[in-house]
Amino acid sequence: MSKLAVYPGSFDPITLGHLDIIERALEVFEQLEVVVVHNPTKKPFFTLAERVQMVTDSLIERNLLGRVTVSSLETGLLTDYAQKLGAKVLIKGFRTGVDIEYELPMARVNRDLNGIETVFLPSDPANTHISSSLVKQVAELGGEIVKYVPAAVIRGFKAKA
Repeated sequence: MSKLAVYPGSFDPITLGHLDIIERALEVFEQLEVVVVHNPTKKPFFTLAERVQMVTDSLIERNLLGRVTVSSLETGLLTDYAQKLGAKVLIKGFRTGVDIEYELPMARVNRDLNGIETVFLPSDPANTHISSSLVKQVAELGGEIVKYVPAAVIRGFKAKA
């Protein structure tokens, strides 16, 4: 099995659900590369650099930096980037069947493009209701998000205020 896996996402912002997937992926893989990607179908609240910093800070807070590295990808195919890193596996977390329906076609295409396999990890039931979109909406309306995101994200929202 591959020692390195890639966990891609827009992480706008990173949530406790994302961190749970990272920690659980480390139970299977020796190294994990978290890749903050640009998603052309989404308009991000945080810049790419801000998201990379929040992910990095969140990993530091959890003492995960070392086995986990963080990078970003603004253009190009994720599978090409993963192949360049030497990874043969992508990690994808899912909360519901809707997530699987969205991710499965991409997993098939990624395998067709570069032979990259996708490993799906189900969300911990305690996190199934957490999404970056919902966190942003609650935060923008002045609601409390401390139960859903790491401290680095709280600081990120305060910096934007």
